[in-house]
Amino acid sequence: MNRSAQKERITKETSIKVSIDIDGTGRANISTGIGFFDHMLTLFACHGLFDLEVMAEGDLQVDYHHTVEDVGIVLGDCILESLGNRVGIRRYGHAVVPMDEALAMATVDLGGRPYLVYNCEVGPSKVGDFDVELAEEFLRALSNHLLANIHVNLIYGKNSHHILEAIFKALARSLDTATAIDPRVGGQPTTKGVL
Repeated sequence: MNRSAQKERITKETSIKVSIDIDGTGRANISTGIGFFDHMLTLFACHGLFDLEVMAEGDLQVDYHHTVEDVGIVLGDCILESLGNRVGIRRYGHAVVPMDEALAMATVDLGGRPYLVYNCEVGPSKVGDFDVELAEEFLRALSNHLLANIHVNLIYGKNSHHILEAIFKALARSLDTATAIDPRVGGQPTTKGVL
């Protein structure tokens, strides 16, 4: 089964192209014009074992918000399409990931009900020139377009770079688990009969 997808989104603010193979090996080719965001997406691919390509151009002269949010939108659309009818998936995933002094937890449900809970107080407002609040905007866009319930909790941490890295790695690990095929699941993983 080929569980991959390619999507494109073009607006007056951004031009985004994303492709993903959720059964990949962690290969990444990322270019958003935002160095720290490229780093986060690269490690997301690596730790989720997703083959991910993201090519994004945006109105970075305004700020990074539109580009980061739109990448979340297109990535969510791609993962959702790659899951097809979601037959046989585990549906739920959970991961707790340390990064030096930081510890972050991410829990996902791919049950078709988008909702983001983001309990993360991050210290300094920027990592380099990346506004840390954009991590939440990315996750909200991803949740809404993947139709996923995503809970992200920062257990503790001081360094903003470490915190965001732990968050993206935990998200990747939890999505890898949730998207995995479990041979014991005969259909869609729900008592309702349909997700």
